[in-house]
Amino acid sequence: MTRPPPSEDAQEPLPGTGADSAYKSRGGVGRVFNAFRYSLAGFRAALRHEAAFRQELLAGVPLLVASPFLAPGRWQLLAMVASVVLVFIVELLNSAVEALADALSTEHHPLLGRAKDLGSAAVMLALLGVPFTWLLVLWPR
Repeated sequence: MTRPPPSEDAQEPLPGTGADSAYKSRGGVGRVFNAFRYSLAGFRAALRHEAAFRQELLAGVPLLVASPFLAPGRWQLLAMVASVVLVFIVELLNSAVEALADALSTEHHPLLGRAKDLGSAAVMLALLGVPFTWLLVLWPR
């Protein structure tokens, strides 16, 4: 089967967006090593620049330490740990959205404000999930 000819309004890909881009990852072990380095840089940036992330770590790490001693079983332990780790993940994603929004413009824009508000709402839901999960697991039957 042959490909149909491109339409007249079809555009060529932008230079540097294909496999020849310097920003595309390379395969192999080096890619895994670089991904790990970038992840550590992200953690360092969150610790340095994000007060909310530091506060959530301050509250969450003791919960993670206590959870193996409090959980009545393995599945309950998984739920307790996952609820706390979810807060960390959502906060990191929210911080990324906020950083991108601020990089685009520090002036008020309704869509940038909406993006930040949506990220904040996601963090709030994740935070509310922690006590809900922990109470559900630890509530006596």
